Amino acid sequence: MNYKLNNGKDKKISSAFKKLLELIMHERKSLSIAMIATVVCSFAELSTPMIIGYAIDNYIKNKDIHGLMISGIFLFLMYLVWMVFTYVQNMMTGMTGRKVLFDLRNKIFKKLQSLPISFFNQNKNGDLISRMNNDTDKLNLFFSQSLVQAMRNVFIILGALIIILILNPSLGLVAIIPAVIILIISVLLSSINERVNAKNLQSLGGLSSEIQESLLSFKVIIAFNRQDYFLKKFNESNENNFKASVKADIMNKTFIPLFDLASNVGQLSVLCYGAYLVSTGSITVGLLITYILYLAHFYDPLKHLAVIWPSFQIAMTALNRIYEILNLKSNIRIIPGGAGSDNDHFLEFKDVSFCYEEGKYVLKDMNIQLNKGKTYAFVGPTGGGKTTTASLMARLYDPTEGVIYLEGKDIRSYEHKDLSRKIGFILQDAFLFSGTIKENILYGNDEYASYTDEQLAQLLKDSELDGLLEKFSDGLRTVISPDETTISLGEKQLIAFMRAVLRKPELLILDEATANIDTVTEQFLEKILSRLPKETIKVIIAHRLNTIEGADTIFFVNSGKVVKADSMQMAVDMLINEKRES
Repeated sequence: MNYKLNNGKDKKISSAFKKLLELIMHERKSLSIAMIATVVCSFAELSTPMIIGYAIDNYIKNKDIHGLMISGIFLFLMYLVWMVFTYVQNMMTGMTGRKVLFDLRNKIFKKLQSLPISFFNQNKNGDLISRMNNDTDKLNLFFSQSLVQAMRNVFIILGALIIILILNPSLGLVAIIPAVIILIISVLLSSINERVNAKNLQSLGGLSSEIQESLLSFKVIIAFNRQDYFLKKFNESNENNFKASVKADIMNKTFIPLFDLASNVGQLSVLCYGAYLVSTGSITVGLLITYILYLAHFYDPLKHLAVIWPSFQIAMTALNRIYEILNLKSNIRIIPGGAGSDNDHFLEFKDVSFCYEEGKYVLKDMNIQLNKGKTYAFVGPTGGGKTTTASLMARLYDPTEGVIYLEGKDIRSYEHKDLSRKIGFILQDAFLFSGTIKENILYGNDEYASYTDEQLAQLLKDSELDGLLEKFSDGLRTVISPDETTISLGEKQLIAFMRAVLRKPELLILDEATANIDTVTEQFLEKILSRLPKETIKVIIAHRLNTIEGADTIFFVNSGKVVKADSMQMAVDMLINEKRES
């Protein structure tokens, strides 16, 4: 299944806006209060030019100080109302934004946890981190800084437009003609602006990926003295991001001077035509001043919207990129039980084929059976399909064709938690979490989650795992950080080993599990494995032949085929022949 993200290239802002409405509608109460506050503060702001114009025509012209004082008090009250309700509006929209972003980030993280491994194979971690951090941050900036202004400006523009058309329709038409022309130009440029902003976010994700790759490979870079190679790759990504950001910045700032021009032309047109109307007695001086003030209330918010518009487009593009993840469906689904296998094998591969990319099979028509109490070894050249076979056993992937049966049932009918209890998996590169050894070995193990340090130590002793724990100075309380050099690869492997064995799985898969461990420790681990319940199935994937000496059955895996080797010597001969042919 294709899980490759396309960076929102085929998504329109309108679709993102619908998603935005869906997100914020969960906060109806806060939004309703914010909308009421917006209407009230817009009414207060729009009433001030009318008060000023009325005061000029009726009080200043007649030198009525008392009436002028009354007008001043009304103006002060309107400004006070505007201040209070603007604060309420900011608080409500800010609270809504924080809640929406909190829920959105939780949804993204939850979705990432539900997606199959193939998704992470097809997409760069840096780009995913960029979507989690940078893209949600763009939304955060829009909610916290732009949304409040946009709501208020829209009300002010509509209110001012209605008033200037009612006061004098002919003068109103003269006033809005420049705005209409500029709006048409803005709509025509909008699609171009959308594309450059999407490319800018895409390049930022690529830069994040390049930085992450360089940091993760830093030791290898130093060891091979290839700083020049990674510096060149970083410079390319950095330059691409620079060019994309410059293009986006140029496009985003194109609207501001256009609306400045429209505002100046509109005011000049109203002033000239208004002066003519005053001279003919069609309107008063106070009405002309009122008109010019309302014109400022019409064009200034338009300019603010021109400033906000790029951030809106960036936010909508970011939202489309985020929803690319949220809309994905995992192909690792739980299916109804259905028909089972007639055989009594614990695990059975029946005509199983698998490919990562369509048409490129890694395994083809695989038929094997695993029975309780047996040890199975899978050997073969690198890239032959050994780890893929193990991943299919643990249902990290589903077969492209065929069926895998676990205890007579289709493995896809098991809940993930049931599979986790039945199947243990120790990888060559053990993954640990930042925290104590205790937290790591109990991860996902509900049976011992409430154990104290003393109880857990006794459990490890009973399981004869205390010898591994002695290698750490602070025992269970030893704090580890996987990203630091304070813990070796071998020590990571020991912790992963304790974690897997404590779960007492019915099937234990060891994929090069002892590759980073010294010979003495490896022998100690083999003794522990030998004391597992007799029914435990062990699957060993290894390159070192001494690791698989005690296996009951050896499978040779290469070029999509799995062949049973009747003896260790036969497995050795197969490996030698393969190397000669290659």
